[in-house]
Amino acid sequence: MSDVAETVQRVGRGSLSGPLLRFVDVVKTFGEGQLEVRAINGVSLTTDAGEFVAVMGPSGCGKSTLLHLAGGLVAPTAGRIVVDGADLAVLDGQAISEVRRRHVGFVFQRLNLIPSLTAVENVMLPLELDGVRTSRARREAIRALERAGLGADLDRYPDDFSGGQQQRIAVARAIVGERTLVLADEPTGALDTVTGDRVVGLLRQLCDEDGVTVLMVTHEPRFASWADRVVFLRDGRIVDASGSTT
Repeated sequence: MSDVAETVQRVGRGSLSGPLLRFVDVVKTFGEGQLEVRAINGVSLTTDAGEFVAVMGPSGCGKSTLLHLAGGLVAPTAGRIVVDGADLAVLDGQAISEVRRRHVGFVFQRLNLIPSLTAVENVMLPLELDGVRTSRARREAIRALERAGLGADLDRYPDDFSGGQQQRIAVARAIVGERTLVLADEPTGALDTVTGDRVVGLLRQLCDEDGVTVLMVTHEPRFASWADRVVFLRDGRIVDASGSTT
């Protein structure tokens, strides 16, 4: 743990505008009675605009659930979650979907690319669902793909790309538009080290240049070393953190 703590001290973030994501005594349970499982157990966490936070811990400790809560994909059993000033507890499902659609980008472990859509169409989709005109959505999607390192043959389907290229398509979809929070669940899990460095480097760049907040789950200290802070989970609780104060 001390080795990771030494590597996460990174400088150069732009000026911050205050908390972007806040967890206040958050609990998330699944099941009932003897089958009840506390995936998240009393977590309080604050991340600033432009901050890169890595989340580490053993399998089953609640890392992915933490991301799902942050993105409004699941509701907490108790506690409050505030995203970019919006208290998810007081919003209805439609309003939460709007916050997620406009402000939150996801990079899933399984990518969740739609195989019947081309690379550029996959990246355009969040914008089109938000009512952006097709021509503008395409321009912004191409810009995001170029930023992710893919600038050619964008009208091919996901299966025509390598695994690393598919991951970059997924990252481009997460960053397209006016995102303020990017949630990345093991974004390097299926990648070689060089490609993994490129993907995490892009997430780092989003923080430094665009003021985007990134919350990334990883098992790899190498990739956690890009973060401003590493938060360690065990049994649904934050047990340690290095870098900034939680």
